[in-house]
Amino acid sequence: WREVGKMRQDLAMRSPIFSLLDELDAASLGEAIHGFASRAFPICRSITGDGVRQTLALLREIVPALEVREVPTGTQAFDWQVPREWNAFEAYLIAPDGRRLADFAESNLHLLQYSVPMECRLSLEELRPHLFSLPARPRALPYRTSYFKEHWGFCLAHEVLESLPDGEYQVVIRTRLEPGYLTYGEVHLPGELPDTVLFSAHICHPSLANDNLSALGVMAHLAALLAALPRRRYSYRFVFAPGTVGAITWLAQNEAAARRVRHGLVAANLGDGGRFHYKRSRRGDAVIDRAVALVLRDAGEPHEIEDFVPFGYDERQYNSPGFALDVGSLTRTPWGRYPEYHSSDDNLELIRPEHLGLSLRRYLEVVALLETNTTFSSLNPCCEPQLGRRGLYQHIGGREDGREFELALLWVLNLADGEHDLLGMAERSKAPYRRIAEAAAALLAVDLLEEHVPASKLQPMR
Repeated sequence: WREVGKMRQDLAMRSPIFSLLDELDAASLGEAIHGFASRAFPICRSITGDGVRQTLALLREIVPALEVREVPTGTQAFDWQVPREWNAFEAYLIAPDGRRLADFAESNLHLLQYSVPMECRLSLEELRPHLFSLPARPRALPYRTSYFKEHWGFCLAHEVLESLPDGEYQVVIRTRLEPGYLTYGEVHLPGELPDTVLFSAHICHPSLANDNLSALGVMAHLAALLAALPRRRYSYRFVFAPGTVGAITWLAQNEAAARRVRHGLVAANLGDGGRFHYKRSRRGDAVIDRAVALVLRDAGEPHEIEDFVPFGYDERQYNSPGFALDVGSLTRTPWGRYPEYHSSDDNLELIRPEHLGLSLRRYLEVVALLETNTTFSSLNPCCEPQLGRRGLYQHIGGREDGREFELALLWVLNLADGEHDLLGMAERSKAPYRRIAEAAAALLAVDLLEEHVPASKLQPMR
């Protein structure tokens, strides 16, 4: 029976992805992801501009395969156009008594994103329409934008806003809004199949750690891990683009590549300590929906699974009817449901290395399932084959050790009818996917199974 255990370990589904998962140092990687977030946190990112380029340069240090794409202002992207490029250099607001109330150099959240240039003196009454606060968190700065209508403004702590005295205020905003480019990053890792797994994270948020530096760091390290694999069954594409207009632009520029996406996930909010949440694809029962649900089930931790709604992050673009891609969203606490969301309280203290490392592990577990999920037919379909003489069954009956693996063998043999894949077997048996996968590999090794997969879709296990 010790030989059976060794066989199970050695086979490990005959895939390097399981070896990678077994050897993953989630703690060290969590520290590395947090280190990336610390470096990127001060950068002023928006839907365009140098902040995006600077952040992509940091991501490229993690995954050198990342390529930077520039799409000119005015380029049509379905019903949208690439906007003018925005860059901010200096902005501050001075009170009548000379105090500097808001300073872009102190926090880029003080400036309304996409503010047009402005230098003037205004009364408090004239200034108020240009000031924004967050009453629910009176000491925090809100994150506010005006991407597609020319405006300017400052964000203040609500307690500061409420205490402003009458008098004349000095406004200085030095920005540029001019023809330029929308910039996004892309990593393409070819596999044995052109069929693609898509991972997408938005890159447009300034000085917000959970939303969305956490996901940028997790996705970059996931891409680096997959790039180092000796073989990949699927091709993988990672997109680091501004929210909404960036994803739309990527789809418009890459329609052929998008049509090859078979499974996908939108990543965000992966550094807080909340339970994992999965938002299904529009289809609701796609392989990616079932795969994530099984990974979260096997993890044995509290989690939530929710139906698709056409609101949220860029999953709504990928699931639009013209593409209808099977793309869900795997997060920890979803957007808008943690009190620090879209405020200066979403800082580096909110995200923790241990949460980032575990988020990376969960994503890698999803990849491992997709990479190894296969359909089989039994070569001995008439009753059970004799497993004992093949070294797969205990010679001494009545013992409990190894019973879980034996039961997995029997489930695989029973469901190896050319219709059930490993994912379906794990769902039906309620056994961990890894155990079902190991059992299938063991049965394949002794010629009791054959793969039952259309050659045009999947490659055989090796």
